[in-house]
Amino acid sequence: MATTAPGPRCRVGSVRPSHLMFTAGVGSLVDLPNFAVQIRGLDDWRYDNVLWEPLAEPRLLEAVRRTTRNPNVAQLRPAPWMDGLDSDPNGPAGRIGVPTIPFPAWFRCTACNTLAALDTNWWTFENSQARRPDLARYFHNSCSTKRKKPLAVTARFMLSCTEGHLDEFPYQWFVHRGDVCQMTAHPTLSMEDHGGNQGANVTIRCTNCRKKRNMNEATGDRGLAQLPSCRGRHPHLGTFKQNGCTEQPRLLVVGASNQWFARTLTALAVPATGQSALAAKVAQLWDKLQKVKNPDFLEILWDESAYLPLHQWEQPEVYAAIAAHRATLEPAENGVSPAPAPVPAVDLLTPEWEIFTTPTPPDPTADFTLLRDPAGVPEALEGVFSDVVQVERLREVRALVGFTRLDAPDPEEPDLVKLVDLARDAPTWVPASEVRGEGIFLRLSDPLLSNWHQHVASSDAAQAHREAYQQFRHNRYSDRIKRDDFNLMDGWPGLRYLALHTLSHLLIRTIALECGYSSASLSERIYAGTETDPRSGILIYTAVPDAEGTLGGLVSLAEPQALQRIVRRAWHDALRCSSDPLCAERLPQPPADFLHGAACHACLFVSETTCERGNRFLDRRFIVPIGDDHKLALIPGWAGA
Repeated sequence: MATTAPGPRCRVGSVRPSHLMFTAGVGSLVDLPNFAVQIRGLDDWRYDNVLWEPLAEPRLLEAVRRTTRNPNVAQLRPAPWMDGLDSDPNGPAGRIGVPTIPFPAWFRCTACNTLAALDTNWWTFENSQARRPDLARYFHNSCSTKRKKPLAVTARFMLSCTEGHLDEFPYQWFVHRGDVCQMTAHPTLSMEDHGGNQGANVTIRCTNCRKKRNMNEATGDRGLAQLPSCRGRHPHLGTFKQNGCTEQPRLLVVGASNQWFARTLTALAVPATGQSALAAKVAQLWDKLQKVKNPDFLEILWDESAYLPLHQWEQPEVYAAIAAHRATLEPAENGVSPAPAPVPAVDLLTPEWEIFTTPTPPDPTADFTLLRDPAGVPEALEGVFSDVVQVERLREVRALVGFTRLDAPDPEEPDLVKLVDLARDAPTWVPASEVRGEGIFLRLSDPLLSNWHQHVASSDAAQAHREAYQQFRHNRYSDRIKRDDFNLMDGWPGLRYLALHTLSHLLIRTIALECGYSSASLSERIYAGTETDPRSGILIYTAVPDAEGTLGGLVSLAEPQALQRIVRRAWHDALRCSSDPLCAERLPQPPADFLHGAACHACLFVSETTCERGNRFLDRRFIVPIGDDHKLALIPGWAGA
């Protein structure tokens, strides 16, 4: 990361590419050791003199276009980066990075408690050691209490609203209760910070008129009336909403977990069902291949670096694949194109489900390789699983399409929470990252899951989960729903999902003990489908940016003997929890709106980077016999257990 204000560009820290997707992307705050910065919008990202290639994943790119309602998005770009930073931190690589600005731009002197904005010229920026960006800091250059310039730190309060706006806290307005200082037009403020994270420990004073006010008056619901109206500011874009904003701002603290929620899309790079490796590669490289309109043009471009992945095939084969792919994208009859139809949302999971369940795996590639044991499912597991697939290679691509503040985005109801733009104008690209890994795909027996669903659907436990979901939706959105057709059950994943999700967590916790990866390095994808298109798949895979996740330790656990041991151990571990009987007896009940039953940190919960649903929709009673009703278990017993 590099700060763009004040003065020349300089490094202030570093983050991983995946960090820019989920933790600190565009518009978010990064709390550095001495001050906080905000990631600027895409308009300010520069790729000058940087060698980079867009990440090729056509399905994900189309999903981004439809999600953002922006057909102009043409690329998935990695973060700007240049090699050579370690050898020469003062060289060109040291001036390449993701741009940031200091925010909040109000600072407090740690010696005299002076509180002032960054543009008052009271502060001096220092970053003398190029190899130590963590030492970047601001000093109070006119403090009289110390011989050495004392450190200045960020004043940690901000304002934000549900429209995604973020603004400085109006300290002058606040301490004078909406009025102006009677002594001077430019008063000097001080912030007496007595430690801790409570507003009651912070007092704002005007040194000119001697007025003071405690920050406690701006906190909570009672503090809403003490705050000014929202100005509609987006500091990462440098813009203000015309005519302001009608939403009421709330007090936020630097480091608050609700100041930024990423809206990301993720897809596995899989070929279409029955598609050859050549066709898959053509689809992946289509941004460059679409300009090839005849065989002669292909021969001219053949030796360029972008075409090297195609050299394993003959040029006529490649051109035939290019022509076939173009025909699927440009359907026309007698030169007349069909009338445009409404564009549905892109289903990213269906192509993955189809490729994992196809009887004949596609040709192996560097991005995707499947292996199915000729002997099929181990005999001891035949009643539980109908298919086991070793995913020796896979590539996952992630794209950031926007973000929200105060409330996390809801994929099922994208319009309920305001999605903040990444750029001032409609961007032609979005930030993206990719990781490579390995995995195990398990398909549960369809008769087993269908019979279980039919039996459990009318149970009291199932009804309790449905009612909790309704209560959860009501509590989350009741204060902002402006329409009458809001259905509290929209987005309900179904009981099949609860069973598959619970089993996935049990397996992840067991697999992590043997595969060589920590549980935080594993991810899951649940293929539960809908009532009209039921599915029964679980993909457990690695998604580790630093280790590339292809050590083979996970795939090896899909071997017959190892898989039997893993599944039996997971089943036995689910029977008992160190928090029983409290955990075993837990069911969501009013007025609680938590979305899990017999599940807790001791038995089922995993890290947030692992679970695709934030440790919701989990219940051990739907997998193994616990509590009083053993008839709810998907796997009530185990041979030889």
